[in-house]
Amino acid sequence: MYIGSTDQRGLHHLVYEVVDNAIDEALAGRCDFIAVTMHADGRVSVEDNGSGIPIDIHEQTGRPALEVVMTILHAGGKFGGGVYKVSGGLHGVGVSVVNALSEHLMAEVRRDGSLYIQEYERGKPTGPVRLAGPSAGRGTTITFLADTQIFGELDFSFDILLQRFREMAYLNRGVRLKFVDERDDREASFYFDGGIVSFVRKLNSSRAVVHPTPISVDRQVGDTQVEVALQYNDSFSEMVYSFANTINTVDGGTHITGFRSALTKTLNDYGRKSGFLKDADGNLTGDDVREGLTAIISVKLPEPQFEGQTKAKLGNADVRTHVETAVGESLAQYLEENPAEGRRIIEKSLTAARAREAARKARELVQRKSAFDGLTLPGKLADCSDKDPDHCEVYIVEGDSAGGSAKQGRDRRFQAVLPIKGKILNVERARADKMLANEEIRTIITALGVGFGERFDLSKLRYNRVILMADADVDGSHIRTLLLTFFFRHMEPLVSAGHLFIAQPPLFRVSSGRESFWCYSDAEKDSHVAELQKKSRREVGIQRYKGLGEMNPEQLWDTTMNPSTRTVLQVHVEDAVGADGVFDMLMGESVPPRKRFIQTHAKSVRNLDI
Repeated sequence: MYIGSTDQRGLHHLVYEVVDNAIDEALAGRCDFIAVTMHADGRVSVEDNGSGIPIDIHEQTGRPALEVVMTILHAGGKFGGGVYKVSGGLHGVGVSVVNALSEHLMAEVRRDGSLYIQEYERGKPTGPVRLAGPSAGRGTTITFLADTQIFGELDFSFDILLQRFREMAYLNRGVRLKFVDERDDREASFYFDGGIVSFVRKLNSSRAVVHPTPISVDRQVGDTQVEVALQYNDSFSEMVYSFANTINTVDGGTHITGFRSALTKTLNDYGRKSGFLKDADGNLTGDDVREGLTAIISVKLPEPQFEGQTKAKLGNADVRTHVETAVGESLAQYLEENPAEGRRIIEKSLTAARAREAARKARELVQRKSAFDGLTLPGKLADCSDKDPDHCEVYIVEGDSAGGSAKQGRDRRFQAVLPIKGKILNVERARADKMLANEEIRTIITALGVGFGERFDLSKLRYNRVILMADADVDGSHIRTLLLTFFFRHMEPLVSAGHLFIAQPPLFRVSSGRESFWCYSDAEKDSHVAELQKKSRREVGIQRYKGLGEMNPEQLWDTTMNPSTRTVLQVHVEDAVGADGVFDMLMGESVPPRKRFIQTHAKSVRNLDI
């Protein structure tokens, strides 16, 4: 319940919770170094040079404070009357939940020149807190082994954890964070004097920027510290990430609302005052002023109110006003003091406004057709008979030939098929007006029923599963990437809600005599070839399937569409910052980063057809 799942994401959440406790010490000004070590045996250690968890007897329980913190929910210092002004830990239960979900955990505390240790098995102490000897310095080290009975294989991802720790270092200026992976002998350290300004520079490093220096806001408003860094680039997408007490609030919240309100109002006020907007002109909209915007919003406050245990959305009503005040005043001052940069920002917003007007008619046409009405659904869509979205799925299929096979092979009760013609528009390089002029994109938006832009409404999704099905060759991979770019940039809530999937058609058919096997990887092919060669002296035939159209409807159903036998990959956004960088690098205008990526990964490419 507290960590969200028992898969890899939940496993990573254990690490984040322990590191969050160390970050709390940094937020309180008592820690400037954190070290995370992934040991070869699956254990994880998190060390900080903070004040160390207290080991004195807790008055209410009569037990050492360390034991209380490690074993009782909501017993952390952050709930003890102001020990922490701000905190990022999971509702005060983080470290006790990690303890309960670990086969073994050892807490080492360095305080007052002494080292204290207590060990636990599945949340229960194996003995009392013991004095282990003298110790230089101060701080806490937590070493835990996650419970394999709960999580199965301890599959920690170096790259996912690395990205999270990099974010933490950006958000906590002056804190050095070291990450060591003993499994593969890898190590990384992060330290950023520039904080979130450095973060924005990194995000825009491969883009052409509108103004050279990010605009920075750092103010205390009431009991909320507001930090914002923003910079415009020449792209057409918005890239805004929000944090509350260093926790990534992926679903936004009141701090995002306050930021957007201040940005729109301040730029409109400046545009009119400076004469860029005439009396007869309408105001710039939120979409206009956020086109090409990269921004980090970080608030730190004493009692954050999060919606949901995993803290996806901030709910404190007063934070909206605090952020609105800080951003509005600071941005207005910046524009007055930097008129050349202000002009460029307004001009970019005005260009976006003109494109918005050009896109309005196309968008309204798409919105009208998106409302469910059987007469307005795309003619090429072969819909299913069941009208309950929870029961339904749609295959977006490359090409009329494959679409025809899929229509014949599907289960018409709950499976719809939408064929598209070849490669859709690369939306990474296109504004909304050009994108909505693309027939294939309009067809997808209309078929799904969720609308587009500010009128996007996930509750109107007509299919619980949207499955991308493309050929298993280079062209198919490109089409899949173009579709993923569209969904990530313009239907990200659909992706985050777990509705997007990728079909996995077979790569090979291996046969000998009457026996045959469908194979979905080279390793699986080699295994079946070896098996057939052992059983029979007959020649083993290997057929490589590059196109979906090479399979008849029955074969397509058996291998790719039958829910009882198919393999589909669910698309998640584990790391929005990293995903944004990948899409920009692969699909954006700048060639050098893409060339470096290709050269770096050329030897690890799979399924390359030459």
